[in-house]
Amino acid sequence: MRVILADDSTLLREGLVRLLAEEGHEVVAAVGDGTALVEAVGRHPDVDAVVVDVRMPPTHSDEGLRAALEIRRRHPGIGVLVLSQYVEKRYATELLTSEDGGAGVGYLLKDRVVEVDEFLDALERVAAGRAAFDPEVVRRLLARSTHTDPLSRLTPRERDVLGAMAQGHANTAIAERLHVSRSAVEKHINAIFDKLELPASSGYSRRVLAVLRYLGS
Repeated sequence: MRVILADDSTLLREGLVRLLAEEGHEVVAAVGDGTALVEAVGRHPDVDAVVVDVRMPPTHSDEGLRAALEIRRRHPGIGVLVLSQYVEKRYATELLTSEDGGAGVGYLLKDRVVEVDEFLDALERVAAGRAAFDPEVVRRLLARSTHTDPLSRLTPRERDVLGAMAQGHANTAIAERLHVSRSAVEKHINAIFDKLELPASSGYSRRVLAVLRYLGS
């Protein structure tokens, strides 16, 4: 896998370069701001994924996120894994509600980087065109009042399944994580679609719509 890194922390940036190299991946560029990231992708449009911090110079607000969205517009085939120090719901929602429906994007807390297997799994998933969202982000997004939450009709197990879907896991992986059969997962997902009133349609992915429904609730 060929990757571009963007983070204003030299220590973290160099650590990720070393980690990815040890795992057999190639880091073609490592930069410290959003503008340099977009330029690097322009020079290497064939990379599989980019890893980018949300807050980078000059204002340390949302430069990284804006660069990530720009890359998704110009190069929709490149996976984008966004890192953040905190759970920022607006940024997670903006990524998943982009025009491509969240395919090939991910959002991880920086603390998750030390969990090497989880970080690499997330990076591989976005490079393969799937979603990868931090479990803590999903937990925060699900922690809503049942008075206004359209997901209040879901059972606890159905909410677990939807949370795993939002993290980007396929049915087989969800079954393994929840220690149930794949057929049970499929039944839960069909129940989620019914309760969220998402009819089958050839024009839309009900799986993506279900995730967007709870992110936008």
